[in-house]
Amino acid sequence: MATDPHRPQVTLRTLADELGLHVSTVSRVLHAKPDEGRRAASPATIARVRELADRLGYQPNPHATSLRTQRSNLVGVLVPRLSDLVLATIYEGIEEAASERGLSTFVTNTRDQPQLQREHTEMVLARRVDGMIFGDAHADGAFLAETAARGVPFVLVSRHVADHVAVTCDDRLGGRLAAEHLLSLGHRRLAVLAGERYASTGIDRTAGFVEVCREAGVAVRPEHVVHSPFDAAGGREAAERLLALPGPAPTAIFAANDFAAIGAMGALRDHGRQVGSDVAVVGFNDTPLAAELPVPLTSVRSPMHEMGRRALELLARLIAGEPAESERLAPTLKIRASTTG
Repeated sequence: MATDPHRPQVTLRTLADELGLHVSTVSRVLHAKPDEGRRAASPATIARVRELADRLGYQPNPHATSLRTQRSNLVGVLVPRLSDLVLATIYEGIEEAASERGLSTFVTNTRDQPQLQREHTEMVLARRVDGMIFGDAHADGAFLAETAARGVPFVLVSRHVADHVAVTCDDRLGGRLAAEHLLSLGHRRLAVLAGERYASTGIDRTAGFVEVCREAGVAVRPEHVVHSPFDAAGGREAAERLLALPGPAPTAIFAANDFAAIGAMGALRDHGRQVGSDVAVVGFNDTPLAAELPVPLTSVRSPMHEMGRRALELLARLIAGEPAESERLAPTLKIRASTTG
């Protein structure tokens, strides 16, 4: 309903005076939880209050509600950078699920820098949030242990650390799927662009990949596991390092995310290698760009949007004082020309 800026604000007192009721009665009717509504007043009174509130366009005052409940209905979200399509998609899921629950979210970028993580966490807490979602957890877990000691409910998303509640893709399984696919195609000289050392995503995806290779009797040479940032520039630089190594070059590369894979594809092209025939490349996350590349990218699809939704849903449970357990969502492999030619 559109609001007339010249019309006096409709308050609980306005409704109470017109109906001849006490303000507390009107407040109980309009603010009662669904299972408390019948106890707020008689059915006839409830109907009268709601009809008048609808007709006059009553809107609750969120600041007053916050003071009554000691809740801000705010959730702070920390991510390395929202320009990353994966993180943006996860955040869309968070925001969608929050809106369904009457919660508001705001996001801040930490660039995966510990000092910024601390500073931005303090900024978020200063806004009296009801809870937090961290998409930038580091594997050492020290900062999160400090945050947990402050009693603020939080959930991790995308990455996991220690026993903190987290919603992630089953990254180890995703790495296994990539290895099984490349081994089935006959590849034995394999390399991994493993991402950042502090991120559980790269750690688990690499571990799953190497694990399957070991089970198949195929050794991934230590120098063929290259750490780099999760972006195209990092992937290109890591691939250049691989190609500069002495001895036979890898015939297949598994990158811990799609953007690193895209950077690697660019390096291979510049070195005269044909992706999909000379060298197979597998990415991770299956971002929308993967299928639209000149050589469509085989990628492990992670349920990014659903991760965001589930993280918010688990946080809502924690805020309500209910138990919540970590979840790992299943990945799937999308096979395209970057491995099949």
